[in-house]
Amino acid sequence: MYAVVVAGGKQFKVEKDDVIEIEKISGAVGDKVEFPVLMTVDGDKVAAGPAVKAKATAEVLAHDRAKKIVVFKYKAKKNERKKQGHRQPFTRVKIVSIG
Repeated sequence: MYAVVVAGGKQFKVEKDDVIEIEKISGAVGDKVEFPVLMTVDGDKVAAGPAVKAKATAEVLAHDRAKKIVVFKYKAKKNERKKQGHRQPFTRVKIVSIG
């Protein structure tokens, strides 16, 4: 069985015991969080839309930041340069149950 859940404005296809990285959420490591389910698939049985009554429960494993990206802006022939770095924070969660 798998489900499509919404977390941080994005949709993820998850199964039980999957580990996913989502946009940072509040909650300490070890806390349980619930995500709304958009669709569930169990063999040939598909439920979507208002027919879905399930919730996905996940456990927070860690809070971290992604690999650094470099943002470099410049204007040609004007000697204007601006270099910045950015590390996006995320939360790693493990799907405990869908149901």
